[in-house]
Amino acid sequence: MHGTTVLLVRKGDRVALGGDGQVTLGDTIMKAKAKKVRRLYNDRILAGFAGATADAFSLLTRFESKLEQYHGNLERAAIELSKEWRTDKLLRHLEALLVVADNKSSFLLSGNGDVIAPDDGVLAIGSGGSFALASARALMKHTDLSPRDIVMESLTISGEICIYSNLNIVVEEL
Repeated sequence: MHGTTVLLVRKGDRVALGGDGQVTLGDTIMKAKAKKVRRLYNDRILAGFAGATADAFSLLTRFESKLEQYHGNLERAAIELSKEWRTDKLLRHLEALLVVADNKSSFLLSGNGDVIAPDDGVLAIGSGGSFALASARALMKHTDLSPRDIVMESLTISGEICIYSNLNIVVEEL
């Protein structure tokens, strides 16, 4: 997925999810201050997206519906969205990834039916995801920084490396 970096860090009983603000169309920066991280379901769920913007918003809307349907049960809503995403003829062609979290669980959702929970509390998506992931893992092992600070520092590093990301970072926490 080109055009963004979204990073989730869970440490102890805290979780932070952040994203850069750049929207790229081909080789042109179209917007610098997009918000790719959202609070859902009475501010109890965090969600971030990477990929085609319209596709991501469509998936976020469907995910919110699943959260309502399953009364905020993150895991159940994530599994049901992924099943629908993989099997529905129209949804199957959406090009986006979602990272979602509540106060207990975190998942990466894809159109292949993936619902991936991280082993180490760190998830990253988007074109700068690998840079942010590496940075966050190093900071988790070698510092006492908070999840928010790890997200900020890692997204800053990624934004300085990835041409499809910038330093207009938005972070949400639970």
